[in-house]
Amino acid sequence: MADSDGEGLSDLPPSAKLVYKVLEYNGAMTQKGIVEESMLSARTVRYALERLEEIEIVSEDVYFADARQNLYELTETGRSATNGTPDPAVSDD
Repeated sequence: MADSDGEGLSDLPPSAKLVYKVLEYNGAMTQKGIVEESMLSARTVRYALERLEEIEIVSEDVYFADARQNLYELTETGRSATNGTPDPAVSDD
């Protein structure tokens, strides 16, 4: 469910934006995979995923290879969140 205050990806902390980018580039991943790829702590990744789920950019599903883990992937809203525009936080310099 989306927040009533209209919070979007640009309003989230840098860790949530990094988790978003990791999922954008790699596709569906487990939390453990996101931790390894992003080099963020497990606690930070958990918080970032919660924030992304709150604004319906990331969805959580069962990871059938290991039911103890969840699989996270971008929703349709998440895939179109940047609308092909470059991220201002990422510079070509």
